Amino acid sequence: MTELKENRQRYIEISAEQLPLHCPMPDMVLWNAHPRVFLPIEDTGEALCPYCGTLYKLKGGPCPHP
Repeated sequence: MTELKENRQRYIEISAEQLPLHCPMPDMVLWNAHPRVFLPIEDTGEALCPYCGTLYKLKGGPCPHP
């Protein structure tokens, strides 16, 4: 069983396997969370959640386009 995290971390690195990105993440406590919002991170390598201000960075930078 995965331990749930409090929604206090304001900088999170994610991997390409975790895409599509949404906040809050699946392993966060939901009782005090904001509505789920999908964040576009593939083109720039980072995204800021408009609800909680968490900055997400994509490990390895932006995804290459074919």
